[in-house]
Amino acid sequence: SGADDYLVKPFHEEELRARANALIRRSTGNASPILEFGPIAINTAAKQVSVNKQILELTSYEYNTLEYLALHAGEPISKTELTEHLYHQDYERDSNVIEVFIGRLRKKLDPNNTLKPIKTMRGQGYRFELNSN
Repeated sequence: SGADDYLVKPFHEEELRARANALIRRSTGNASPILEFGPIAINTAAKQVSVNKQILELTSYEYNTLEYLALHAGEPISKTELTEHLYHQDYERDSNVIEVFIGRLRKKLDPNNTLKPIKTMRGQGYRFELNSN
């Protein structure tokens, strides 16, 4: 989250290469492809989601919606932002499509309605977080 290095112009190409290589070395050390939120685990490498170690069947759009929300956990994400992330094209989508994906995800992630991992933020969009019970 944020820059941890910068170069002031003018700079030598070797300096740029050395700093880039150092960043790559540091970044490959501890990064895990699994995001864990209590009983919910999202494997970003395999594009799989499990709840209590049971793998869920998600469509690619459902998975991409959940992954985006999880990568921005705690932040409100607008329907417009989700739509732009999912479709990458500059054409209008039915505004209900995001609500449909969110509804399906809620049912699949939390069939007993006890975790409530996706909150609706009135006027702001959605936020991924788990209740701290």
